[in-house]
Amino acid sequence: MSTDRNIVIIGGGFAGTTLARHLDYIVRPPYRVILVSEESYTTFNPMLAEVVGASVFPEQVIVPIRQMLAHSRFIMASVGDVDYQRRIVHGRTLAGARKIPFEHLIFAFGMRANLDLVPGMAEHSLPLKLVGDAMFIRNRVLRQLARIELETCPDMRRRLGHFIVIGGGFSGVEVAGELADYIHSVKRFYKLVKDDELAVTILHDGDRLLPEMPESLGIAAARLMSARGIDVRLKTRAAQVHADGVALPDGTTVDGGTVVCTIGTKPNPLVQKLTQSVRLPVQRGRIETEPDMSVRGMPGLWAIGDCALVHNAATDGLSPPTAQFAIAQARQLAVNVANRLLHRPGKPFSYTTRGAMATIGHMKGVAQIYGVNVTGLPAWLLWRALYLARMPTLGRKLRIFVEWTWGMFFPTDITHLRFTRTHEADEERRETPGDMPVETVVAEDHPACQTRFRSSVQHANSNF
Repeated sequence: MSTDRNIVIIGGGFAGTTLARHLDYIVRPPYRVILVSEESYTTFNPMLAEVVGASVFPEQVIVPIRQMLAHSRFIMASVGDVDYQRRIVHGRTLAGARKIPFEHLIFAFGMRANLDLVPGMAEHSLPLKLVGDAMFIRNRVLRQLARIELETCPDMRRRLGHFIVIGGGFSGVEVAGELADYIHSVKRFYKLVKDDELAVTILHDGDRLLPEMPESLGIAAARLMSARGIDVRLKTRAAQVHADGVALPDGTTVDGGTVVCTIGTKPNPLVQKLTQSVRLPVQRGRIETEPDMSVRGMPGLWAIGDCALVHNAATDGLSPPTAQFAIAQARQLAVNVANRLLHRPGKPFSYTTRGAMATIGHMKGVAQIYGVNVTGLPAWLLWRALYLARMPTLGRKLRIFVEWTWGMFFPTDITHLRFTRTHEADEERRETPGDMPVETVVAEDHPACQTRFRSSVQHANSNF
């Protein structure tokens, strides 16, 4: 680097990209903004459930970071460590190890999915955190429907067609709704699959869905989802996840061939590393900050987003780790950093939420906007309008609008997209159908039916 007057941002999520875009128009030479991220794009996470249900294509919920920045520099790198005394970020890039000097450093990386909360969840459940997770779940739905057509055991067919979602928060409710819609939409292309062989169940250990929203909206969400045919089980905690379902604390089992996990987060591994090398003040895996979002006792360091413990002056409490607050923190921090460069004091973070909303499938939703509760179709339309407006770049907005409009009049896409390379395809062709073992048709109540199901599910779990 030719200068050390860099404002370096680590993290390419909502917080990091929003901050970089705002600093683009505030910071002037000799200072420059550098955004560092492991991925070359940012994922619009609130719409991952839409990818699962094929309401949009995966490339429409990701935006290349370079397209979002007008003047700031982007470096795709994995941060290994930070030398606070020498003011250097150590990164691993496509061209090898690089040292990135900084005058101000902002931590804006998010959290990771925690699959260790429930025994067996890491081995037998599918998380929904990344766009690849959404595509994997969508492909699993299509694989299960195709396998049901080829199976003769009724018990196995019902288990293969049962999709279980763990968690009744925003992600759980939205992915359960999208799964129900997607299954209903594509079933007509699988003519040998019966309606009673397909089901979606949501397990939530609380007494109502959507605990982040008013109680009346959580109750309304459960009612609308039940009317859609989704089995909503409240006060039901997953004790263990198996290859063929979820075990409950009372010893019973909810049988199912696919388990989707939407609960649990854990700190980014970089936090633990920085705690040791930089001695960052950390509480419960999140970086402690002053009211202006500067890191406590460490001049030149700042933290926002899910990785930060930011006090909200408007509520006199801690900011929740949501996209709405990450964006608000980024906007305020851009002003605070600019003030710091001019040797002016920054302002404490203060933000009043405008509301919250969730879709629950079949053009239904629940929302609270400025204290007003909305349910049904109006809430669903509000959800789409809000997230379409928040989607970065005009091109992405237009593509998603066209896709949503297209989906109202034409069948849902059922492409099982596999990223198979040429040499992999050649290897697969060597395994001709004649070389594969032939399974014997068994009766419905035959013990072998259960054995075959377990082995089949384990085989499915190991394949895309």
